[in-house]
Amino acid sequence: MSEISVTAIPAFSDNYIWLISTGGEECAVVDPGDAGPVIRELTQQGLKLRYILLTHHHPDHTGGVAELANCYDVSIFGPHYARIPGQDRSFSEGESVRLPLLDLEFKVIEVPGHTSSHIAFFGHECLFCGDTLFSVGCGRLFEGSPEQMQSSLDKLARLPAPTRVFCAHEYTLSNCDFALAVEPENADLLKRASEVEAFRSVGRSTVPSELGEELAVNPFLRTREPAVVAAAQNRRPGVQPGAETLAVIRQWKDSF
Repeated sequence: MSEISVTAIPAFSDNYIWLISTGGEECAVVDPGDAGPVIRELTQQGLKLRYILLTHHHPDHTGGVAELANCYDVSIFGPHYARIPGQDRSFSEGESVRLPLLDLEFKVIEVPGHTSSHIAFFGHECLFCGDTLFSVGCGRLFEGSPEQMQSSLDKLARLPAPTRVFCAHEYTLSNCDFALAVEPENADLLKRASEVEAFRSVGRSTVPSELGEELAVNPFLRTREPAVVAAAQNRRPGVQPGAETLAVIRQWKDSF
């Protein structure tokens, strides 16, 4: 397998489109919501787009697909979902997406919650998780249930600790503010929040993060930790660890 390089392409106000390359001319992008920034980056680097990977159907992740497909000879891979047009192949849990021109392969993980058919791509110590897992946060529950999101996050939490988490939005600063409301005495979180504030003050990206760190600071990966459960119980007495706690803190975050 080739050595992977991942470049962030900023889009809209806070999206990241991820460009994957291995040193040659061919490359892939993940969740291209806007074609313009992708085309500019490809032109600047002298790259040819060959693969598009899609985690879910939302327009800020798929809006640039048609234009890119018109400009480049690409294969388009995504979840089983009829509202994503133009896919060459749809993938399910446990299948692998092979990118032979890059000599790369990614395992597909089904992670419903944000949407009903959301998937993530894992390989080469990289996780491309769309809007399921954010740095110090998780996605809103637009189509899925708290139980589904809890199960999805549990799957991701079992990946190796050094895994780099390439989420799709720059939400970390506001996520830290909320996480500190949940766990104000979490020393790892206090350190992360300070780092994030320093990064954002100079316009530096806060992602990717590492999964091991997320397990220590992200309240949505810590819904069985006593401090997080207690914070949820303060808002809704009797709440149980796991999905019930996730439901409470996700609702809290929605109005935070």
